[in-house]
Amino acid sequence: MMIRFALAIAVAVGACQVQAAENLALDADKSKIEFVGKKTDGQHVGGFKSFKAKAIADFDQPATSKLEIVIDTPSIWSDNDKLTNHLKNPDFFDVRKHPKVTFTATKISTTGEETAAGEETSTISGNLTMLGKTVPVTIPAKVDVSDEQVQINATFKLDRTKWGMNYGVGNIENDVEVKATLVFVRYCSGKVQSGFRGRKSILASGPVDAGHH
Repeated sequence: MMIRFALAIAVAVGACQVQAAENLALDADKSKIEFVGKKTDGQHVGGFKSFKAKAIADFDQPATSKLEIVIDTPSIWSDNDKLTNHLKNPDFFDVRKHPKVTFTATKISTTGEETAAGEETSTISGNLTMLGKTVPVTIPAKVDVSDEQVQINATFKLDRTKWGMNYGVGNIENDVEVKATLVFVRYCSGKVQSGFRGRKSILASGPVDAGHH
């Protein structure tokens, strides 16, 4: 029995080492998606309490990695209860009619440049579907890889009017700043595989107007 168990562990570890593409599991407790909306007389912060994400990291060819995010819009929150209720109605997210916001990455591009911290800069391009409309966006991010997890940090701006969210134009700014932190647990623990070895990150962060690409 012990010999069979040892052999099974050896096979599992070997499979982890030879597979460049690795499925990742979202750690919801450590992940967050937040936003800042600004208006002529101030600003409000908010976010979403419930969302799911799937990721496949290709450690030999990072550009072919995959990412999908599904946000439950009824879970929206803000720093003002009255505003939170307003954000749920048809003026904004219309959560009854459109209970999901989805993002599907289509390409990860590396610029070949490095930040002062030695991080390689790239962008994540994909399709963002909200209020029944799909718009292509390009987002910068920083992805830190360790033996235990992969963490994605991104800060960018979206022009809400591109999805038909036109309430308060002229008083409420069209651009909404989004800040996302996604932490994924690696199923295959151990040393970071060859494609990332010696590399602190494959993508670098910075604010960008994602909806203007």
